[in-house]
Order: sequence, then structure tokens, then C-alpha cells
Amino acid sequence: MSLTRTLRVVSGAVLAGALVLTAAPVAAADQVRDDQWPLKAFDAEAIWKISEGKGVTVAVIDQGVDSDHVDLKGNVIQGRDFIDDDDSSLPEDGDAHGTAMASIIAGHGHGPGNGDGVMGLAPEVKILSIRDTGDNLEGFGPSIRYAVDHGASVINISQAISSSSTDEEQAVAYALKKDVLVVSGTGNNGKGHEAWNYPVSNSGVLPVGAVDNSGKIWAKSNFGQGILLTAPGTHIVSAGGGSASFPYRSANGTSDATAYTSAAVALLRAKFPDLTVGQIVNRLTKTAGLPAAAKGTNLPDDHYGYGFIQPLAALKQEIPAGSKYGPLSVPESLKEGAPGATAPKDNSTASDDAASSSSSDNGLVLAVVGLAGLIVVVLVILLIVKIARRGKRNNGGPGGPGGPGGDGNGQPQYGQPPHQPQYQQGGNPYQQPQRQSPGQWSNQ
Repeated sequence: MSLTRTLRVVSGAVLAGALVLTAAPVAAADQVRDDQWPLKAFDAEAIWKISEGKGVTVAVIDQGVDSDHVDLKGNVIQGRDFIDDDDSSLPEDGDAHGTAMASIIAGHGHGPGNGDGVMGLAPEVKILSIRDTGDNLEGFGPSIRYAVDHGASVINISQAISSSSTDEEQAVAYALKKDVLVVSGTGNNGKGHEAWNYPVSNSGVLPVGAVDNSGKIWAKSNFGQGILLTAPGTHIVSAGGGSASFPYRSANGTSDATAYTSAAVALLRAKFPDLTVGQIVNRLTKTAGLPAAAKGTNLPDDHYGYGFIQPLAALKQEIPAGSKYGPLSVPESLKEGAPGATAPKDNSTASDDAASSSSSDNGLVLAVVGLAGLIVVVLVILLIVKIARRGKRNNGGPGGPGGPGGDGNGQPQYGQPPHQPQYQQGGNPYQQPQRQSPGQWSNQ
């Protein structure tokens, strides 16, 4: 699975979309792989010598996944459609977000040596496609439980809905109890914790923010206490969208960062099958990196969490296992002493469990207050919940930053002619002045 491409001369002038799509389809496919800068930053070739995610299933709860896409064929298991309530989770026409997330995780490319198209960070992973946008009273609760019960060990939800659901909260706890990790993005508003939605706000979820190709936090990545990790989320090329002859997109968003993090978790689950998901997250936080400007920051930071993921380091370094839930926040039902809860391992440390230190007494008080409030407003909730859910926003999904067909900043569709020169002579449209050579994020 070599990243080495055939050298070619590219004019400094802008390539018209028709030329890219018809006159030079092979060159366009080569450009897709070349433009996947996170693979170079992660040193994916070295990663794949250790783990490709084989034997791991990642559920993608989204708009559905195109299992016939040339870069995903054979890697997708069609699950349930919770929108239309049937057994086909294929997306509707124009819905490419789920396909994009699946390709970032488990794309295998195509052509000779699979050298063209999108390559996922964990190309041997199987994707369990589940079509659900959380537009019901139970939120993502039913689809999370379905994923757990159908073999997923990682659940990627690159979406956000505006209202909470007890069923969804309990489903996240159910997943964690079954040693399944739910990964979700913080959102694309550039705001603090008040802008976080669900499922990322539920205890037990791994919250992820986005960084650019210099490792700096993306300006639109939501921040706040509780964020644990960041991952690439700007100018991310993925499968889906585009046209029939060029089915690719470029986007910005915490959606894409979430997918890269889910892929990293899958790589580690394949390499370390005896570790709990909390211990897997512990490896990622212990090996995370920071840009030079953020060195010395007290961790976890409200913007970076513990830093950006470095999967190669997480695979190679000697890291103490840590506690069962690691740095994840722990749902009340799973805390030590709760009915049916399992006590953490003896090798837990204060730093490993810093994000899950709320006391049971405080939880009881909050529960009583919450119940009283629920009694007062329950009728109102039942009337407005459907309306509220219409305000949902996918993290990087349709209509939001990084949605299919755009990069979140009003730029043209990937593969189409831009208003300004996209390819500068000798350069790359994703390259920034501070961009270093591949491997800039130390993996050693």
C-alpha cells in the first residue's frame, strides 16, 4: 500500500473541473491520495507494518455508507436503517457524509496496488453501516445499542443533535460496560462547552476536537473542559460526494477528526486486544502531541485536551495500562458502588481518572434536582422535542462546516474549478507556511 506516486508535471494554472474529470482521471485519482496529508503526518506506512485494524469492526452511525464505492467495496457491512426502519442502511442520493467518514477510517483505495483514491488509516477494519440521525425521542440510543449487539468495538458518531435523551445516555453507558467506545466530535462553532451537543456531551463518550496540518487547533473547533484528544480536521479528502466520475470531497470539521480518532482506536484494539477501551484511550492521551506554540500547556487543555493523536507512538511505546476507564468520564451507573458496576483495575492512577472524579453524593443531588425539573417541564419537552431536533447539526455534515461538496469556508467542490488558483506552482492547496515535511508530528 505505497504512498509513492508517479511523478508528473502539473501546470501552475488552475485545472478546469472538466479536464480533471475527463481528460486526466488517473492523475485526478493520484491527486486524491497525494492530498491525504494526515497519512504522511502519521507515517501511515510505518503504522501499517504494525496494525491495519484487522479483525476490528467500527460502526459508523450516520447518513448511511455507500458500500459500492470503489474505495470501500468489501469493507462495509450493511446494518439497520433507523430512519426508515428497515434493513438497508444505504444513503439517499446526495447524502455522502457517512461514506466520507467510513473512507477516512477504512478506505482501501483502488487501482494497481490500491495506489489510487482514498486510503483509510485502518484499511483492514470492517465498517458496520447504521443509518441514523438521532431524530427521535431516544436520540442515538437505539443505534448505539444495535452497534454494540452486532459486533462493533468502536462506534463513530460524527453528528450532533441539540437535545439530550435518557435512552441515549444509558446506551453510551451500556456500550462502555460492554467495552465498546463511542467517539464523537465537539462541533464546528468555534465556541466553548455551551455549544457542545449530543452525543458528545454524554458521560463515557470520547470527545474529539480538530487541528490543522501544523497541529494547531482549528479555529472553528469547539472547546471546553472535558475534551480529551484532537485529530486532523482541515482540508481532509475523503470518499463520497463529488460526481459519479470523481466521487470525492474535501472538507473541514470535527467530523473528520472524529473518524481519524476512531481509526486510531481500531488500530490499537487490533494490536492490544486485552486492553479495555479506557486503556486504549489512555495510550492515545499519553502519546498525544502538541504544536511548538502550545508546549508547556497544562493538560488536559480546554482546546487540545491531551493533544493531537499520534497513532504510531501509541502502537510502539511502552505505556502502563492504567485504569479500566482511563481518562474517560464515567457514567454514574458504572461508577464503583453502583448496582452492576465493575470496579476499576488496581493499577489506576489519579491522572488516568482525572476526567471521572465526580462524587456519588454530587450525582445524587443532581439526580434529585433533575427529577424535580423534569416533572415541571416534561409536558413542554414532549411538545417541542421534535421541533428542537430539526435544529440538529451534523459535525461537518450537510449544511454545516465541512459538509459534502465544500470545505466549510465557501470554497468550491473538491475537483471543481475554484474562484482563486487552487494549485500554486510547486505547491499543494493544503500546504500552509508552517507545514513541515511528512512525519512533522514526532512519532518516536
